[in-house]
Amino acid sequence: MTALEILREDRVLTVVRADTIPDAADLCHAIAAGGIRTVELTFTTPGVLDHVRRCADAVSAAGILLGLGTVMTGDQAAAAIDAGARFLVTPGLRPDVAAVAVANGIPVFLGALTPTEVAAAVDLGSAAVKIFPAGSVGPKYLSDLHGPYPEVELLPSGGITAENARTYLDSGALAVCAGTGVVPPAAVAAGDWSDITSRARTFVDALTD
Repeated sequence: MTALEILREDRVLTVVRADTIPDAADLCHAIAAGGIRTVELTFTTPGVLDHVRRCADAVSAAGILLGLGTVMTGDQAAAAIDAGARFLVTPGLRPDVAAVAVANGIPVFLGALTPTEVAAAVDLGSAAVKIFPAGSVGPKYLSDLHGPYPEVELLPSGGITAENARTYLDSGALAVCAGTGVVPPAAVAAGDWSDITSRARTFVDALTD
């Protein structure tokens, strides 16, 4: 399955921002056990490329889509792909990142906020456009964007919780980005995988309530 197909089925990806990850493979499996198969580690985590290298093949074999976010440069994009990342995410428009991703056939989700930025992201080859910070504009903003851009896949990020995620989906989001509500840094650092699985399951259940 492609990244977009998995996101369309699960309606959520998890963004992990943690200073310490004791075992990235166990983390990915814990998240997937709760029903979220798309996991984004980020360049804000020290040594993140080593984490991806160690677990990319194993988690992919288990049907988990592992990517890297907060990608800022073309060099970072190339390193992420070499390490095994299956998608890339940026906080804003990063043409060099998009160029590397497109050249390698790797989906990239470029960050954007304004209508002009959304159009630019599409032109750069963004498979879906990450709307960030979504919490600052709210779910109606997505339906407003779909007026002029009905075919653009939107992926809101920032401020998404189990309590409000469904409203973003109802407003036309392809999927939503779940953050610390599912993967609190303290739980990740402690390797509290059962807690993370429970949080992921709660989030997923909220999408269908």
